[in-house]
Amino acid sequence: MSVLLEFAMFPTSDNCREGSSVSKQVAKIIDAIDKSGVIYKLTPMGTIVETQTMREALDVIELAYEQVKDCERVYSSLKFDIRHDSDDRLKTKIKSVETHLDREVKK
Repeated sequence: MSVLLEFAMFPTSDNCREGSSVSKQVAKIIDAIDKSGVIYKLTPMGTIVETQTMREALDVIELAYEQVKDCERVYSSLKFDIRHDSDDRLKTKIKSVETHLDREVKK
């Protein structure tokens, strides 16, 4: 089983932002995910993780929230793609598109 989770989480309250920037808080989240050993990819608009179960994916969300829980207000959006007959989809979904294009996509 493969659970792809794309999410964004960041504070919206002034006590955890530096002007309009939230990168300091996002860096805390990414550091925790990186240290957890979960397969992930950081993008400009969020983070994508791949786990083998829904519970593991939800644990990532809890881990992320723990990094910003002292903020007065936190925004988060989540998207899931759950597939029972596949794995390693962070790579294979891209490869599939590249096969149809007959070339690599820009990274």
